[in-house]
Amino acid sequence: MRFAIFGTVLLAAAAASPAIAQNPPTAPAVARTVIAGAKLPALGAMPVYFCALAVTLPSGATSRIAASPNGILYQLSGSTEIAAGGETKTLAPGEGFFLAGGRDAVLKAGGDGPSHILHFLLMPAMALDKPVESEPAAVTELFRTPAAIPDLKPGAYDINLTRVTFPPKMPVNPPHHRSGAALYYIVSGTGANAVAGMTTVRGPEALIYEPSSLVHQWGNPGAEPWTFLAFNINPEGVPAVVMETAPK
Repeated sequence: MRFAIFGTVLLAAAAASPAIAQNPPTAPAVARTVIAGAKLPALGAMPVYFCALAVTLPSGATSRIAASPNGILYQLSGSTEIAAGGETKTLAPGEGFFLAGGRDAVLKAGGDGPSHILHFLLMPAMALDKPVESEPAAVTELFRTPAAIPDLKPGAYDINLTRVTFPPKMPVNPPHHRSGAALYYIVSGTGANAVAGMTTVRGPEALIYEPSSLVHQWGNPGAEPWTFLAFNINPEGVPAVVMETAPK
């Protein structure tokens, strides 16, 4: 009887092993890190535009910002000391700083080489063609929305810059849209953007604008992680991303 019981246990274990082996490994998760952010108590009373600037400061040089619109600075390489509103912070690569609208600031590049910065801005129409950083900063406008960001009702909004990384070979996520709007800057890797049945591959330094009406999906077809920055605004208390449940 003892041998019969032992044999039954072995058969049960052998039958269970294939089932365990068939369980697929857990897929790597999407990583999200908020770099900088703030709450805007009154946005939407006047039209605003997304704008992205590439700023280069020579080593040790100083540039002034006078009454800048709301925006976030992101350090690509080198280092920058930022003095604004009695606060001083030195940005290292991968770090960011929220600069409130109407506030003067001073940027000073570190002495170890030139400073390369991205400056994401919410620009009112009256400020679109005015310089932001003063010389000797070299400033290139990378992107500007062709029209004011639509569907922004007067009220409080959250603004943030988030670094997002999709793992390799990640299938496209479910259809979704923004509750406010977002501007992407691809740092590295390759992303696949699906809109209305058409897929476009996007690589490093590409900028992608997402108004609230854009229903889309993202995936990573590449063999390397795909990392991008998302400059986002959304109504306070409302999720930034809304899953699509019906045609929009």
